[in-house]
Amino acid sequence: MPPSRHGVSAFCVAAPGVAGHHLLVSHSETARFGPDQIVTVFRSRLDPARAEEYSALAARMSELAAGMPGFVDAKTFCSDDGERVTVVTFADIDSHRAWGDHPEHRRAQELGRTRLYLTYTIQVCVAMSAGEQPGRA
Repeated sequence: MPPSRHGVSAFCVAAPGVAGHHLLVSHSETARFGPDQIVTVFRSRLDPARAEEYSALAARMSELAAGMPGFVDAKTFCSDDGERVTVVTFADIDSHRAWGDHPEHRRAQELGRTRLYLTYTIQVCVAMSAGEQPGRA
């Protein structure tokens, strides 16, 4: 599914003839990951009747999160069965809490709970370690 002009797909659906997982949005190609960062894993299934409403809200939340102090990276993936997984990384617990407490984000959370998501789970984790494989030339 092609991304919208904001880089956020309107809705995850299985694309005929396309197998695998699809990256929907990526905010940082130069993210630096390290220990003690806060990583949130958000798994969800959207209500198909709310796809348009979700798309506009997701674009705004992506923009807002990327501008928060301590923001490191966010990526959303969608499986062929429609489940979405968003992984968001903040530099530390204080930046993560500031994002969680942001008034506009709080309103979006409430909309998600009451209108947009059929199901969701959220896990907030502290990175125990971090490593990377440099790109090959």
